[in-house]
Amino acid sequence: MDAFQQQFTRFTNGLNQKYEPYVQQHLAKVYMMLGGTSAVTAIGSILQMKRYVDLGILAALGTLFLVLGLHFYRDNGKNYYTRVAMLYGFGFCSGQTLGPLLSYVVSVDPSIIVTALVGTFITFASLSIAALLAGRGQYLFLGGILISVINTMTLLSILNIFFKSMFVQMAQLYVGVIVMAGFILFDTQNIVEKVRYGNRDVVQHALDLFFDVLSMFRRLLIILTQKEERRRENERKRR
Repeated sequence: MDAFQQQFTRFTNGLNQKYEPYVQQHLAKVYMMLGGTSAVTAIGSILQMKRYVDLGILAALGTLFLVLGLHFYRDNGKNYYTRVAMLYGFGFCSGQTLGPLLSYVVSVDPSIIVTALVGTFITFASLSIAALLAGRGQYLFLGGILISVINTMTLLSILNIFFKSMFVQMAQLYVGVIVMAGFILFDTQNIVEKVRYGNRDVVQHALDLFFDVLSMFRRLLIILTQKEERRRENERKRR
């Protein structure tokens, strides 16, 4: 325990020396809002799975309109709480759209959800710490590369509607996890640089990280579920 406390103290002291107080305060707000949005997403998912609230296609439309609203309705210093409400609304609708996938995963193996959650949390925490401890702007070069990969994956998805290649589908899932990991590194350092240049938009910065976390979690769910289905199918063939 003493060794852990020493390491933690060394880590916090390092951050205090590396980042200005206003940057630290901003990051704390962003991570708190990210946690709040994730909690609202969980609530939306549970309500959909229990059929207490099921918005159906309205949830998908809601995510689209709210994310566009947050993009165009920029922070002006007076609309903070409105934009927070929009962010939480986006999180709730995202949870509603995630509900059907979670219901299917539960029917296969409920423990997959826990595994995906833990994996997403550990990956996010580890990469965030790595980005904060790295040299200033060290991972910003990833931005252009990651966007290029996303564009390529989108094009392949469109083409795969006609070719229906299982290899392409699997490659997109695994590559997608790697891309989201890269975005966590990039977005974390990008947020820090934006704050230093005067951009204090907590809502937008939390949304950027939320996209990364939700996309990674969704892909891990699908990968682990498909893996469990293949394992069961192989067991049935052996009998």
